Order: sequence, then structure tokens, then C-alpha cells
Amino acid sequence: MIVGVPKETKADEYRVALVPAGVRQLTLAGHQALVQAGAGDGSGIRDVEFEAEGATIVHSAEEAWSAQVVVKVKEPTKEEYRFLRKGLVLYTFLHLAADPELAQKLVETETVAIGYETVQDKSGTLPMLIPMSEVAGRMSVQAGAKYLEKELGGRGVLLGGVPGVEPGKVVILGAGVVGHNAAKISVGLGARTLVLDVNLPRLRYLDDILAGKVETLISNPHTVFDAVREADLVIGAVLIAGAKAPWLVTRGMLKEMKPGSVIVDVSVDQGGCVETSRPTSHSEPTFVVDSVTHYCVSNMPGAVTRTSTFALASATFPGLFEIVEKGVDKTMRGNYSMRMGLNSAEGFITHPGVARSLGFTLKFPERWT
Repeated sequence: MIVGVPKETKADEYRVALVPAGVRQLTLAGHQALVQAGAGDGSGIRDVEFEAEGATIVHSAEEAWSAQVVVKVKEPTKEEYRFLRKGLVLYTFLHLAADPELAQKLVETETVAIGYETVQDKSGTLPMLIPMSEVAGRMSVQAGAKYLEKELGGRGVLLGGVPGVEPGKVVILGAGVVGHNAAKISVGLGARTLVLDVNLPRLRYLDDILAGKVETLISNPHTVFDAVREADLVIGAVLIAGAKAPWLVTRGMLKEMKPGSVIVDVSVDQGGCVETSRPTSHSEPTFVVDSVTHYCVSNMPGAVTRTSTFALASATFPGLFEIVEKGVDKTMRGNYSMRMGLNSAEGFITHPGVARSLGFTLKFPERWT
């Protein structure tokens, strides 16, 4: 089978979906990898490294997209819609709940699209989302601390404080992988750290694993309002697999927040958990609403490309290899996790969360059930 690896076209996205080790494994199994020239440059992987493991370097996106299976990092941009087609298997992050236009294109073209973010095992774990959530969670506090500096419009607060001066307060909305990793960095910096979630067992776990260094609260409109009003930094770390993130912080709440405080909405690629959030890029990462700085970069791990590329490829490659070895039919019938990852096929949306969020008809191919 032929696997295509196009160069990413999303703004400020420098990751690549396949690394040389993966190319080698595909080649040894008798498959072919078409890697677009320069696809790995942003991650420090040269074309010659791909070639050394058996890849064919192609010099246009058209050639890379001509493959039977296309593996990417981020969702297709509008300039790539023309490559979507019946018979194509697309394997990438999709985040369709926040992108109805792309969802419609996938339906119209009958593309088989598998979204990393919805691949889910029977325990509810999202194995392909975890490594990028770990990166984004750790980066969120780092980014927030930066934009709290006065010269960047912040309150001028050092999160860890100093002896004799109280530390900053970090409020984390969500106790999943992003929230856990954000809490680890926040605690490590010495900030007062409060985590809110609706899942009490998860809060107990964080309290235990972080040795009581975090405060925890059950999330509801009252506790969220009180928390963000007192926060220097708010981290949005809410995830409902495949679905749009709910708004936990409304526009009205911003007027009650401290001027110069910062919101980092990691949930923005699923629509955001803050009403005023909108996707931004690494080159223009922030905007201000009601004196509150919003950092809403939708591909945060793209800033640490080498770490993110190798972490992501390690998680996604087993699924890719199963598709090329067995074909999409056998993979869907035999692999529960990959079946959960299917977002579109045969002209329909196939994931319940996506269909519910966008109001699309839900239909899963009967032959794969």
C-alpha cells in the first residue's frame, strides 16, 4: 500500500506525521512511503533521512496526496480540500466539532477520515491524544506565565512569588491529561493551584498524585465563577471526545476577572471552553477582551516540534501500520479503538459526538459493525 506524508499547511505548524523509523517499518513490510520534500524540516528531520529508510521524496502536495492512505498531523486546510476524494483514507487530527465546513467536505467527497482525537479504547482512554495533551498541558502554564509579565500586557505577577510575597493563582478547568500536566507544572513553579472537574474520582487522583499540593473543587457554574474571579491564570482543559467543548467561562465572567489576568484555552481546537475564545496562531497568539489576555493557539505542541513529532508518531504509527497491513475494512471490523476514531465514511459522519455537535446525520457503515 502507498502512504502519503504531505508537508503541513496550517499556519505555524512544523510537525510531521511520520518519522524515519516508521518509514523503515513500512518499507520492510513491502509498502511505499511518499514524503513531500521538506515535510520534516521543521522537526529537524532531513529528506535524506527519510530516503535512507526507503521513502520516495516527492516535490508536490499533489503527489503526496495521491497515495491510498494520507497521514497528517493537523486537519486539512482549505487549500487541501481539493485532494479529498472517494477511496482516500485520511489519518490525522480532525477536530470536526469546531469545523463544520471540513466535516461537510469529508461527507461530500466520501472520504474515510480517522481522527486521532477520537481513537478511544474500551476503558475510555484516548491513546493518540494523550502525548499532545501532555505537551499542551505543560506548555499552557509556561505560556500563561509569560503573558502575565507586565511588558506583554499582564498583571506583572510571578506565578511562584518570592519570600514575603504571595504566589500567583492558577485555576485549571478540567482534570484530564491536559489538566493534570498543567497542574504538575503549576505546582512545580510554586503557584497556588486549583483544579475543577465534574469527576470526583479524578480529583481524588490528582490530590493523591500531587501530594495535596493542589486544591480541588467540583465544577459547577458557581464554583467556576468564584474561581476565575480570583485567578491570575485560567487554563481551559475541557474535553468531550469528538464533541464541542462546553462554555464554562462566559463573556460576562470576564468583567469580574482581574485586569491583566490571562486565559490559556487549550480546548480551543474543540471550540473552546471560554465563550470569547477563538483560534490563534504561534505568530499571533493572543488577543484581549475586557482587559483579559486570551492565548488560544490551536496547535500549541507545534512550538516544540521535535518533541511533539516523535511523541505523536509513536502513538499513531501502530494504527497506521494496521491499516496498511490489513486494509481499512479489516481494521474497522477488528480494532475497537480505530473504529471509535472513524469520523466520516461513505458520505456520512460516523462519530456520535461529531454528529451531535454539528447536527449531521449519523450513520456508521454496517459492514464494519
